[in-house]
Amino acid sequence: METIKTIIEPFRIKVVEPIPFTTRAKRAEMLEESGYNLFQIDAQNVTIDMLTDSGTSALSSRQWSALMLGDESYAGASSFHHFKNTVKNIFGFSQILPVHQGRAAERILFSELVKPGNIVPGNAHFDTTRANIELRGAKAIDLPCKAWVEASDEDFLGNIDLEQLEDLIQTTGADNIPLVIMTITSNTCAGQPVSMHNIAAVSKLLKKYDIPLYIDAARFAENAYFVKNHEHGYKERTILSIAQEMFSYAQGAMMSCKKDGLANIGGFIALNDSDLAERLKVNLIVSEGFPTYGGLTGRDLETIAVGLTEVLEDDYLNYRAASARFLWRGLNRLSVPLIQKPALHAVYVDAALMLPHIDPEQLPGQVLASELFLEGGIRTCEIGTAMFGKTNEKTGKQICAKRELVRLALPRRVYTQSHFEYVIEAFANIQERKDKLSGFSIVHEAPVLRHFTAVFSKVLKTSQSPVML
Repeated sequence: METIKTIIEPFRIKVVEPIPFTTRAKRAEMLEESGYNLFQIDAQNVTIDMLTDSGTSALSSRQWSALMLGDESYAGASSFHHFKNTVKNIFGFSQILPVHQGRAAERILFSELVKPGNIVPGNAHFDTTRANIELRGAKAIDLPCKAWVEASDEDFLGNIDLEQLEDLIQTTGADNIPLVIMTITSNTCAGQPVSMHNIAAVSKLLKKYDIPLYIDAARFAENAYFVKNHEHGYKERTILSIAQEMFSYAQGAMMSCKKDGLANIGGFIALNDSDLAERLKVNLIVSEGFPTYGGLTGRDLETIAVGLTEVLEDDYLNYRAASARFLWRGLNRLSVPLIQKPALHAVYVDAALMLPHIDPEQLPGQVLASELFLEGGIRTCEIGTAMFGKTNEKTGKQICAKRELVRLALPRRVYTQSHFEYVIEAFANIQERKDKLSGFSIVHEAPVLRHFTAVFSKVLKTSQSPVML
């Protein structure tokens, strides 16, 4: 009988990288110089980097070994065939097109499928997905389930609302919906998973209207983990078989391998429609490279092939979940308001509840993210009005997002328990002075994906009656 309950990191550390420590005065100076935008701060000045889990994974010894086998031939490299066969085995699609990262997959796929005036529904589109849809002159529509909207504690808050989806199809017309995107897990909905039942039900509904279902698979293994542990009938199934079933309900998938590919770069489009694949290759060749390397080196392709296998391992996923729970529980003990179901790739703080004196229009998420950097050199990401809101061109006021969150992303195989304890301690210090924090205004913003380059400034008093999306 097992007596040790602690889930430890399922690896030994063979190479270490020093992390920087800066003074509070220096961090205050850097914040002001960057316009309080953490994307504009150099990594060499960040102590704990939780900005994203994308492309920040530590490679395993097996990946470093595979990297040395990279075939850098321009066409038909053996590394491509290793990559392709691995993707086929997991995802089940016959046509595999490598690209340099997920947003390239979005751009190439949408350039062929999405037309001006189209509607593209999804459970919840993340930033680059929405931007690539809108740049095509179409509209991205989020249809999160009622449990997410109502802040329930159900297990699968990433589900799409089936009733709203069918209403939208009937109202809009199936001909005006080129595809539906299911993002697993749902990053916009705080990394919450999608149930197998919901994926199957969406697939069945869309087949009735002859609308293809595409899965954004960036965190597919993490979604499969939730299905295995929280959905009836899957406890004894392998993560691989669960993943294979998830993709069997779709006509295609696109993936950023910078997440559950355990790689620092790369992605792909996978589908069965050979005619569509040939059309996509035209754009791929022009913008990414030959279809057997797609903007990647042979070394990248080898690394991804190994990563896609390692991410399915139970020990890795159990450790991943334990890490997220450790951070979540530590913050919960401090009464930091959190999304009640911890994800695997991040812990999400409800900045609106933590800083209720700051109106959404004055960006409480951005305020909290900046304060974390000031306190401990901790870089995080706002997922709220700065990312998903808009400025009303007539009034200059913010049209606010529905949630004001700060995402503490967990790079894979990078940080240990003591790093998370450091983050928890920083939150404890902020809790003591949170009532004294003031809001931000946006001084400059780009027309698309404004959060990457926006410039913010502090304001001294809050505004009234923000407009909600």
